[in-house]
Amino acid sequence: MDEENSSAEEGGGAPAWVMTFADLMSLLMCFFVLLLSFSEMDVQKFKQIAGSMKMAFGVQRDVQFKKIPKGTSIIAQEFSPGRPTPTPLQELRQSTTDETKDDLEFTDALSNQAKEEAAKQLKAEAEKRLRKSAENIRQMLAKEIRKGLLEVRARDGEVVIRIREKGSFPSGAANLQKSFYPTLKKIGQALDQVEGQIIVAGHTDNVPIATRRYPSNWVLSAARAATVVHYLSKHTKVDSARLQIRAHADTRPIAPNVNATNRAMNRRVEIIVRNKDWSPEPMTETTRLVKAKP
Repeated sequence: MDEENSSAEEGGGAPAWVMTFADLMSLLMCFFVLLLSFSEMDVQKFKQIAGSMKMAFGVQRDVQFKKIPKGTSIIAQEFSPGRPTPTPLQELRQSTTDETKDDLEFTDALSNQAKEEAAKQLKAEAEKRLRKSAENIRQMLAKEIRKGLLEVRARDGEVVIRIREKGSFPSGAANLQKSFYPTLKKIGQALDQVEGQIIVAGHTDNVPIATRRYPSNWVLSAARAATVVHYLSKHTKVDSARLQIRAHADTRPIAPNVNATNRAMNRRVEIIVRNKDWSPEPMTETTRLVKAKP
């Protein structure tokens, strides 16, 4: 009788570990409820993920567009977040997994030939403006060109005003002669009429110089360029922000330094006006002398 009562007492109720397990489950449920309450649903990201999963599992659908999406242009008629795919019926079809974008990106569909033609046209227009600027400068400085004080050249993307040493600088010095001031003032007026960056570069011949003030041709060429820039910035309306200085010494001769005539040609200061619209291409040595009208 005692054995039956003891077995009945042991079979009644739940084991002690059940309460601990139930408490743990309750805490986990409260934790996930709190996570859910703090979370925010991003509908667009959900659609994007759903679309990616459908594409990954091979589920695709066609969407018909009845109006032109944003992002098209008169240059590129094809638009797509992805690449357009040609079809036998010559329909424009595109594939994408991102259906949440309001503005579609377009790809440039111009052929290589069309791109080359467009680049040639832009270059021709830039060259036309360059020639016009050179002609305007030539007309304003025609008197000085006839006297042999200046040369005006037009080359790839640049107009070059070449100031000869004759009448501008004393031999072996960088101070401007007073008789050259009116000419330099006219150059400043001409430069103010054209656009572009202005580079003033000094050049010398290959005869070494070693004085206390000019210990080398580098210092002399830099000093002459700086003198021209100083005058243009102080006595003309040329914007100082457009001006730059270069010194080349005897490293860029325009004639072989074999006689006095050629060396005199190499002693010069060049004012270079760079056309900002010119396409970046390697510079060539081909130049054209813009001659003054008689």
